[in-house]
Amino acid sequence: MIEKHKVNWPFDQTLSTQQIGKLGELFVQYRLLKFGIESAHLTTDAGIDLVTYASKGKKAFTVQIKTNLAPKPAGGKGKLILDWWVPVNSPAEYFAFVDISESRAWIFRHEELKERAQQATATGKYHLYMYVDSNVTQRRDTKPALMQDFDDFKLENRIRDLFFYVS
Repeated sequence: MIEKHKVNWPFDQTLSTQQIGKLGELFVQYRLLKFGIESAHLTTDAGIDLVTYASKGKKAFTVQIKTNLAPKPAGGKGKLILDWWVPVNSPAEYFAFVDISESRAWIFRHEELKERAQQATATGKYHLYMYVDSNVTQRRDTKPALMQDFDDFKLENRIRDLFFYVS
């Protein structure tokens, strides 16, 4: 069964989970192309959504993209969050996380996601989340989870370091 999500746009529309995922992929592809980074979709789901290539850096990279249509209440009743689940054993080198409602994306190297994800489950998944409200109080013993804690990982802030660095 295909899960459906209601879109809070000026028109009445329901999107499937697959459509939301495709929106995220196309959004990241569009943003990368604006910086001169070529990318191509893979035809099968092997844990990689895009292969990217920056001619200046002369290097290709793989990216898995996870997408939220909009923030949702944490735990169903809490403060608004964006959250994504990613397999620990994903073959992707980078992970892009997208919020369609505000047209924003963040990108992490595999090892950065491992360090920043707030949870790693026994079933082999990383859980990364960001509270939208900057007034949320966090416990001191938890990893950063406020959206502004991830500003350095915004796609537009990482393009040069990730794609144009030549070693």
